[in-house]
Amino acid sequence: MLKKTVLTFAFLSILTTFYGFNARFAASTFAVDGEIAGAALPGPDDATVISTYDEIFRAISEREGHDWRLMSAIAYHESRFTPDLTSRRGAQGMMQIMPSVARQFDVPAERICDLETNIWLANKLFSEIQRSLRLPASVPERDRMSIVLASYNGGIGHVSDARRLARVNGENPDSWEVVARYLRLKADPAYYGHEVVRCGRFTGSSQTLAYVDDVMGRYGKYCRMASR
Repeated sequence: MLKKTVLTFAFLSILTTFYGFNARFAASTFAVDGEIAGAALPGPDDATVISTYDEIFRAISEREGHDWRLMSAIAYHESRFTPDLTSRRGAQGMMQIMPSVARQFDVPAERICDLETNIWLANKLFSEIQRSLRLPASVPERDRMSIVLASYNGGIGHVSDARRLARVNGENPDSWEVVARYLRLKADPAYYGHEVVRCGRFTGSSQTLAYVDDVMGRYGKYCRMASR
């Protein structure tokens, strides 16, 4: 099921997507670790705190091991909770999933905008980023979440480059403040030309850093609004 590590990492760095889980979808179901689980759409009597999709976010995200409020914050940033949105780049659904991501999880193109599938894909992608980064357990949660979000938005290859640059310069590769600084520096040939850099120049640091700030700020707001 998992492809060879070296080829996988190279593919992830280029496409910022991840190697496949064999997920097979039927109407109103999603695959979880080889089992089929259903998640009902919120009904009229369900409590709404963040959005009308609270219950489905909670059901899928908690099952996948993620805070549903964080995934809701990502959804707000990506689409303002719009299920059928398609961007100019081709990203689809509430979580703005690219077709290339869906293919890596063996999800048919026609299923990407299905709400449950779309949220499930975002959760799986988030999990793969966490596993691939291999951040130590001692990393503070805010740093951990920020680094994962930066990878989710800007690509794990560029974030990994920034962490390697931090390490070779004697700085902490697990500090978001440090990683953010090196992401900015990756637009400078003095840095992206370093031998430890594998993904070349990065010109999207402003967008990625703004993305992390926005999602983390909204996540904090959602945590004050709703319990896990």
